[in-house]
Amino acid sequence: MAITRRQMLAVGIGVPLTLAAGTQAVVSGSASGARTALTLLVGAAPGGGWDTVARELQVAMRDNGIVANPQVVNVPGAAGTISLEQLHQMQGQSDVLMITGTVMLGGIVVNDSLHDLTDTTPIAHLADDYEAIVVPADSELETLDDLANALKADPGSVSFGGGSLGGTDHLLAAMFADEIGIDTAAVNYIPFAGGGEAVSALLSHSVTAGVSGYNEFADQITAGNLRCLGIASPEPMPDVDGPTFAEAGYETYLPNWRGVVAPPGLSAEESAELTAIISETVQTAEWKDALVRNKWIDAYQDDQEFADFVSTETDRVTEIIEGLGL
Repeated sequence: MAITRRQMLAVGIGVPLTLAAGTQAVVSGSASGARTALTLLVGAAPGGGWDTVARELQVAMRDNGIVANPQVVNVPGAAGTISLEQLHQMQGQSDVLMITGTVMLGGIVVNDSLHDLTDTTPIAHLADDYEAIVVPADSELETLDDLANALKADPGSVSFGGGSLGGTDHLLAAMFADEIGIDTAAVNYIPFAGGGEAVSALLSHSVTAGVSGYNEFADQITAGNLRCLGIASPEPMPDVDGPTFAEAGYETYLPNWRGVVAPPGLSAEESAELTAIISETVQTAEWKDALVRNKWIDAYQDDQEFADFVSTETDRVTEIIEGLGL
């Protein structure tokens, strides 16, 4: 019998969802409540931005006794829309949170997702960071101007490695190309399942430039293996080794926000309990330290503020994607 696209997304074909106890919690739920066992669902491979957010939350929750057994489950693919579809199938489960952000909004549009973030229960907006474009340290490209000139000379010869199609990384590459007069359809963009894979591709010179949140490249930049051409922030950021796009003379900027949502169909009490768990977590010393270490900007909003923010962001990102023809 043929398998429909809806069925493929619902079950996440190719994703080993029953290999660990934490994953089993995603499939079957837990009757003991979110304070006892909470699953943090990550729609990307280990090593990327969402995964880092989940694991920082996990440590802060566990070390402070907020949740006894928080577990992280990675379900990569399609800019997080596979995990989004799985979250929708968990309707009514109050012991699951999914990490989300700008990347997923783009993926929803590009992948023609069956659901969007308005089909979830909003819990909290956590933090923002900004995208960076980097190259290997021995690259001939030393500035954003060098990158722009290379694209103008031969767009296809410059390959960008980043996250899923339609995600924040893809959007930044396309927005930069558009600003310098390059047809966005000519951008040679290579998607990877997670930030770790993109870094490996850069270090092996499989791609010309990498696009992701600055923190995903920070260790390699500090080690002298990668060079930051620019970070897409309107203002200089502390402890960041590289100019902003604005400082380099470009207008392109792109915030990359991170938040958490729960399955649809929760009661007001269940939603309030999950919001309380996150509110307690972001007040811990461990989470505040994570903000500093990861160079994230504290942008906490609770459930209702976050719901309004998601609605506005959905419209904004959709407009960008449609305007760029992606």
